[in-house]
Amino acid sequence: MFGDRMRGDPAERAARAGDLARKLREDGVHGIVLPYVDTAGVTRIKTVPTARLAHAARWGVGMSPVFDVFLTDDSITSGGQLGGPDGDLRLVPDLDRLTVLAAQPGWAWAPVDRYSQAGDPWPACQRGFARAMTRQAAEAGLTFKTAIEVEWALGRAGTDEFVPACTGPAYGATRLIELSDYARDLLAALDAQGVAVEQFHPEYADAQFEVSVAATDPVAAADDSLLVRHTIRAVAHRHGLRASFSPSVLAGRVGNGGHVHLSAARDGRNLFSGGPGPHGLTAEAQAAAAGILELLPALLAIGAPSVASYLRLVPSHWAGAYACWGHETREAALRLVTGDAGEQESAANLEVKCFDLAANPYLLFGALIAAALDGVRRGLLLPPPVTGDPARFSADELAERGIRRMPAGLDEAARALSVARPLRDALGDMLTDAVLAVRAAEAQRFRGVSDEDVAAALRWVY
Repeated sequence: MFGDRMRGDPAERAARAGDLARKLREDGVHGIVLPYVDTAGVTRIKTVPTARLAHAARWGVGMSPVFDVFLTDDSITSGGQLGGPDGDLRLVPDLDRLTVLAAQPGWAWAPVDRYSQAGDPWPACQRGFARAMTRQAAEAGLTFKTAIEVEWALGRAGTDEFVPACTGPAYGATRLIELSDYARDLLAALDAQGVAVEQFHPEYADAQFEVSVAATDPVAAADDSLLVRHTIRAVAHRHGLRASFSPSVLAGRVGNGGHVHLSAARDGRNLFSGGPGPHGLTAEAQAAAAGILELLPALLAIGAPSVASYLRLVPSHWAGAYACWGHETREAALRLVTGDAGEQESAANLEVKCFDLAANPYLLFGALIAAALDGVRRGLLLPPPVTGDPARFSADELAERGIRRMPAGLDEAARALSVARPLRDALGDMLTDAVLAVRAAEAQRFRGVSDEDVAAALRWVY
């Protein structure tokens, strides 16, 4: 079970929410979006009128636990512990993250934690899981910071086909010129919502863009990822466009990644710089990275959770298709980013390239921290780094270097998770059961389906 009983005094939460609601109503906000991400990676919501925010903060909003085993087509599977019409949960908004939505006038947004009707933390609450793993790290003296790079493709509205919203070459100025008003409105909305954008640029694939935001604590970083995507969609809609975060918008083309950046500190010192190890790694940073590297095949079932994920995860596409690490090596699943001379102490971090935006970010951050902590506890060592493209090696050469090809399908990744004891122990029985049940059902749903039909079916889900 993750965390304590419902956080804070209910009466105090309600009083604070009442004060916030009065201010929101004065500012013309009429409704609050309460989002959470299901096990399949789909963001689900409930909403309440602003006048009901205090009630929601005190008592929560009802939601069936069956949503933990929803699939991407809104059908429902079941596992050993979840499934069926019985039971109820309470969605409790986090008032610290209450945000007025700049691209949706009259609306605000607040992510939720899930509790039982008795006020106990729900064992399958992914946000609670991320918080629990962050707390475990703090108890070990480690502070993690994380961020997700958000990539998306912009299409024209009015069709389920993908019609690129702009032309021009990869990373080209033409795209920004054609969509200048959209890009301006997006940056303005993110700024108004307090999101610290570090970079925004056109990406490689057709009408693809990327935004990078500042790293922060894992729960807040997952919240930021949800809010950024919500805002991208809302601004796109106002401009007659559709945003797709799917790992494979068009089969056979470069898809959308969700690269994770992760760093760890002890006593305020970044462990990924200033150490005696390769490229300035400290012993603890090496062990944390080695823990992640060892469990990468199993982590794919969490960070690349869609059948479409494996249309993206192919060699020689900078997708991280090989379980190895390298210094600034974009084909390695783990890329050590050391930063420029003079800023390594603050900039050095580990980029995990094999994940995408079908992942539940809370589940992903919690699992990454669990893997890193396992590596630190066991004092793991990193193998030698890789340079260049691992695809150039033969199978024997890969084996000699200890480089593994990542799972090529969702079934294979789920099997790796099913036997990954450090991750199963961290997730707990109910959350593990939900993840494996949903992955098995998604894999079965698309068995024998062509790549083109997989991409089309999931194009606008994520």
